[in-house]
Amino acid sequence: MKNDIQAAKACVVDFYQHLDNAAPDALDGIMRRYTSNDYLWRGYHPFNEQTSVEQVTQLFWQPLRLALTHLQRRQDVFMAGRNEMDGFESIWVVSMGHLMGLFDQPWLGIAATGKLTMLRYCEFNKVQDGKITETAMYFDIPHLMVQAGLQPFALQTAAQLVQPGPMTHTGLMFDEQDVTEGEKTLAAINHMINALGNWEQPLSLQDELRLSWHEDMLWWGPTGIGAAYTIERYAQQHAGPFRAGFKDRIFNGHVCRLAEGEFGGFFGWPNLTLEPTGGFMGMPATGKRGEMRIIDIYRRKADKLAENWIFIDLLHFWKQQGVDILARTTGLSANS
Repeated sequence: MKNDIQAAKACVVDFYQHLDNAAPDALDGIMRRYTSNDYLWRGYHPFNEQTSVEQVTQLFWQPLRLALTHLQRRQDVFMAGRNEMDGFESIWVVSMGHLMGLFDQPWLGIAATGKLTMLRYCEFNKVQDGKITETAMYFDIPHLMVQAGLQPFALQTAAQLVQPGPMTHTGLMFDEQDVTEGEKTLAAINHMINALGNWEQPLSLQDELRLSWHEDMLWWGPTGIGAAYTIERYAQQHAGPFRAGFKDRIFNGHVCRLAEGEFGGFFGWPNLTLEPTGGFMGMPATGKRGEMRIIDIYRRKADKLAENWIFIDLLHFWKQQGVDILARTTGLSANS
């Protein structure tokens, strides 16, 4: 099993090396070399779900590479593991960090700045028989918009930052890891899901969080929500407003959930279905149910969670509510 996981990691490392160093007109060939014929790509709005290499290359990678010149992949977490959601059958490789470049050409209607710019990303790649068969790549377009001088959201309750990687600097796990450490991390993540999934639990919010989190937790949320530090401030600056701002929350499950070493995470398509009741992110109630597509990456310390990096497709969610954030902020119509 370890050899299978290491082989999957090697496949993705090789893929990144060729993808990141290829000229824009060579990207299609690189993608075809490393992906299967039935490749499925899930991305952040306005890219959404794509079912061919040609679409992924032409809609996402080529425009991005032309816009962000001298692109670098700056990884903070690299891990792999077997997916709990299919009985630990499939292997997925996860990369999280920033794509950094010089913002030299417009992208998605966002005007170029000529300045160093970072696009937060997290990518799950399913590897089978030496090929990538599925990808879930979520990024933080509003984070890039803020760097370009735009203000996509009216209200943010937590801090706006270019977010660092793990405090321990131990997230790049190219080598084999102790299997028992990954099992501990997955257990901690599942404990958190079970503890926080019960919305009627008769505990204060902070005491409920203490079941799963260290007191000095770090929650690295997306632009529009922001980053929060300590259980007290996380409860005030995100968890409390989030619970107060939605009703009829339904957990839809995850496509993939895995862990390796002291790190783990999951993604859903979508994770949640819920209805805004007004106030969250400064937005009004809509009377409309919507989906949230979310990636969470965690770092465990001892038996509790210490850090959490979150990617939420807020552009997709608010567009379902009738608000096209890209169009409203840039003045251009975004792709559907």
